[in-house]
Amino acid sequence: MQDSPEVLTRLSNRVDQLEQRVFRLEHPDEVVAAITVSTPHTPELEPQHALETPSFAQTGTVFAVLGKAMLGMAGAYVLRAVAEIGSFPKLAIVALAIAYAGMWLIYAARAATGHWFASAIYSGTSALILAPMLWELTLRFKFLSPTAAASVLAVYLCVAYGLAWRRNIVSIVWVAHLTTAIAAISLFTTTHELIPFVAVLLVMALLSENAALRSRWGSVRPVAAVAADIALWSLIFIYSGPEGSHREYISLTAPALLAPACSLLLIYGTSVVLRTALQHREITVFETIQAIIAFLLAADAVIRFAPPTGLTVLAIFCLLTSAAGYLALFLLFSRPAARRNYQVYALWSAALFLLGSFWSLGPAWLPQIVGAAAIIITSVAVRTARLTLAFQGLAYLVAAAFVSSSLQYAAHALAGAFPEPSFGLVWAISAAAILCYIIGGQFSGADWKLRLFRVLSAAIAVGALASILVSMMVWLTSAVITPGASHVAVIRTLGACSLALALALIGSRWNRVELIWISYGTLALVTAKLLFEDLRQGRPEFIAASIFFYAVTLIMVPRVIRKSSRKPTAQPSVESTTAEPVPHPH
Repeated sequence: MQDSPEVLTRLSNRVDQLEQRVFRLEHPDEVVAAITVSTPHTPELEPQHALETPSFAQTGTVFAVLGKAMLGMAGAYVLRAVAEIGSFPKLAIVALAIAYAGMWLIYAARAATGHWFASAIYSGTSALILAPMLWELTLRFKFLSPTAAASVLAVYLCVAYGLAWRRNIVSIVWVAHLTTAIAAISLFTTTHELIPFVAVLLVMALLSENAALRSRWGSVRPVAAVAADIALWSLIFIYSGPEGSHREYISLTAPALLAPACSLLLIYGTSVVLRTALQHREITVFETIQAIIAFLLAADAVIRFAPPTGLTVLAIFCLLTSAAGYLALFLLFSRPAARRNYQVYALWSAALFLLGSFWSLGPAWLPQIVGAAAIIITSVAVRTARLTLAFQGLAYLVAAAFVSSSLQYAAHALAGAFPEPSFGLVWAISAAAILCYIIGGQFSGADWKLRLFRVLSAAIAVGALASILVSMMVWLTSAVITPGASHVAVIRTLGACSLALALALIGSRWNRVELIWISYGTLALVTAKLLFEDLRQGRPEFIAASIFFYAVTLIMVPRVIRKSSRKPTAQPSVESTTAEPVPHPH
């Protein structure tokens, strides 16, 4: 009996458990409610889909959105039928049609955040209502003039930007851009009034660039740029033709033809400067290409439509812009992070300097100024260790040689009919080429870009030196006899072989690998010269002399290189310049 209390306790617990089970079976709803109240809420255990709002919660399903859009199209056809009846005032019909298209644009902007599909469909509905209606109101019913139609497009575009700006709705901006671009281009080709619609496209370009400066909707910029480029190219192409080719178009004055192209250049030029210089952003491929296109369109318009002083103004603009670009290279884009900006601005500055010089300087001064610029910029490149500027010095040098006929003179002096001796501008440009190579030789390093610069610079200098050497030899020979074709051929062979030997000696003695390469290249050219010039002259004694000079040079050049390479030099080798300052990557 001592265990009876324990037994009774166990029996009592067992009875309680049985009563609870019976209660749960008889009252299931009350048990579930009690468990729900007593159990703490754990949102992390809820299904994930309960936390997400469906994409079309407030605007209905996809079919509902499409259905509303179709109702909008039906309303557009009702307005078209009213316009065909002609019993209502024109102004009221136009206002109602525009307001109806704008209502759908507002409806697209009021779609809840994240409902991009509904916003895109409603804005597309607005575009499908406005564009065809604007076409018919302008061309069929004659309710709107081309200027009024362009104004409606401009207002539509500005309203779209205003509605999309607050909530950053890119779909509205995309639809507005495409609608404006297609409608403007279509209307100016049919109405033959270009200026109003070109102005609308310039407004679109301005709005897109302003949005890009505020980090908004950069993806729509190409749409505005391409549309504006097409419109301006069409304007220039149409009005630059013969007088009778554009009779159906209204007559325009020179300022009206120049203003759109200059405005486009101002829009994109200002945008690039603000983004790169003030906001310190990296210039994009789109901005680079579009800025070049805008400049070319503006320059073409000035050349075709401006008075003679207009080209001078354009040349001054190019020179001033080039100077500003070079200034920006050193003040704004010297950081490694701005390497692309540096390269693009350097290329633009060089191109603008050359264009400005070609358009503003006469033939007497142009080669001298450009040649002097080549020497100056090469010196600056060496002092600042900027290889990009050194390559620009080569470009300036080639340009000066081209405009001074130095290239043509060198080509005739080294091959073909020998030209008349020239001791003026041609020799000055040749001296500038040699001086640029000497200055550029102060660069040290083993980078492939530096090697390329050295080879190109040396090739230009050697070509200039060869033409001077052959000219002097022919001139001295002419003091004794009248040189014929055979004499000139032997003189050219002798001059080329002497030059190859000298290049091999100087290159190996002062570790100028590029001179050694050019020495061997000269020998290869002499080989071709023997086949195509000397052997064709038919004079055995002169052919023998040329072959003799060539053979001696072939023997001597490798020996001179091996002998000179064994001697110690005061200047460090091109390959061992790790302790020397490396040119700036720019």
